[in-house]
Formats: sequence, C-alpha cells, structure tokens
Amino acid sequence: MHEKPRIVSGVEVIPLCDAVGPMGEALRRPLDETFPGTRPRHWERMRAEEPASFGPEGEWVLHFHCFLLRVPGGPTVLVDTGLGTEHSPAASWAPVPGALPAALADAAVAPEDVDTVVLTHLHSDHASGAVVDGKPMFPNARHVVQEDEVRWVKGEGGAVLEEIVKPLRAAGSLDMVKGNARLAEEIEVVPTPGHTPGHQSVVLGDDQLVVAGDVILHPVQLADPEVRYLHDEDADTAAKTRAALLRRMRKSGGVIAAPHLPEPFVSV
Repeated sequence: MHEKPRIVSGVEVIPLCDAVGPMGEALRRPLDETFPGTRPRHWERMRAEEPASFGPEGEWVLHFHCFLLRVPGGPTVLVDTGLGTEHSPAASWAPVPGALPAALADAAVAPEDVDTVVLTHLHSDHASGAVVDGKPMFPNARHVVQEDEVRWVKGEGGAVLEEIVKPLRAAGSLDMVKGNARLAEEIEVVPTPGHTPGHQSVVLGDDQLVVAGDVILHPVQLADPEVRYLHDEDADTAAKTRAALLRRMRKSGGVIAAPHLPEPFVSV
C-alpha cells in the first residue's frame, strides 16, 4: 500500500510502506542498549507520545518506508529499495519479504518507470530490494550512492556487497557520486555521514523536505538529537549530523521524511 502523498516544491512525494515489525532476535536489544545514554524518562515520554513505535512487550517496532518522488515533466525518483525478498540480505533480522513492489504497483509505477534510485546507504533494509535474482529490479534506473559508501562496503564485505553492489555495477547501473549531486532542479542529494560513512539524504527545494534515511531512527532522537544509536558506524558524527539537520529544518519550517518512524512525514 502507499500512504497519503505530499506535494513539495512541485514534486509529489509518496511514502511507500515496505514493512512494519521489530528487529529479529539477531539484532534485538533492550532499548537503553540500542540507544545508549537514554534514561527511563525518555521511554516513558515516548510510550505516551509515540505508542506505534512499541510492541506489546515494549520492544521497538520499526516502520520501513521508501519514498517515491515524481517530478512533473522530469524524472521518477525512488529513495531506497527496502528489504527485498525472503532470501535477501535483510532476511537475517528484518520482516521480509518487503511489500515495495506491491506498493509501487498501487501507485501505478512499474519498475521500468523508475529513472533514478537513490540509496541513502548500503544497509540491507535500505538496499536489498535493488536486485532480484541477480538483476536490477529497476532496469532503467541509475542507482546513486556515495563513493565513500561503496568504499566502506567493499572493506566490510558481506551479502550487500556480493548480492547488491556487485550486480548493480556489473549491469552498469551503479552511479557513484562524491558529495552533493543534483537530480533535478528541485531535488539534490547531500552527504549526511555518521550512521554510515557515505550516508546521504535527499533535499527538496530550500529544505522544504528532506528524505533523511537513518539520520533519525526513532522518535526519541527528535526529542533529543544527542541520543546515540548502537549500530551507527560513527555515533558522534551521526549526532552532529542529526543536530545540524534538525536546526536546518526548524529554520526552514520544512518536513523530515524518516523511513523508520511511524509517521513517514514529521515536522520539527
């Protein structure tokens, strides 16, 4: 399914719900371990204000959103490709298979219609849907990713490198960029490092909307941007990036599109 879209700087922004669920046992930890430095007061407030972020036993329930950007007379841009199939690199910890193909069909978009895929980063829940059976899911799209991110994944190795990055590169679909990259007059990719070294976000207009990837993972980080996340590659840099983004958005009055929050669009 897809949820209610927004029009921002003339661009239609459609959130696509790929899945909802907790982390699997392989990664699940108590919340105060997952978000180091939090206190009981943080979670008391969050349970009152954001009950959809918690399961029946108090566990973190993640929403997995991708975002479709339709530019009138311009490109169709997909930000992130979700969890992929039941055999994808995300299968060890996330609620696979993802529903992105059905959500796109509900939005009347075929995989061949997507001109550009932006991968905010190369974690399995954001990139696994880019390749199916060894071939690009979006055969006509360039897949925009930061050079630093590809370099990091090559150093790490693993399933995302073998099953996603290498097939995209072999198909000539991987478009590595360094720094800012403009996709259309209204859309720009900007580095937002910390969660991963080459993490990037997508900015619409003059900070009217930012598809922020995993700069913000849980509503607790909106309440306190200093809250770290256990799986950040560089938690200090991530906190600085998050605080800077929130300052910018408060100044612009814009909206953040955050994949893992219960509501895909949040005003700060």
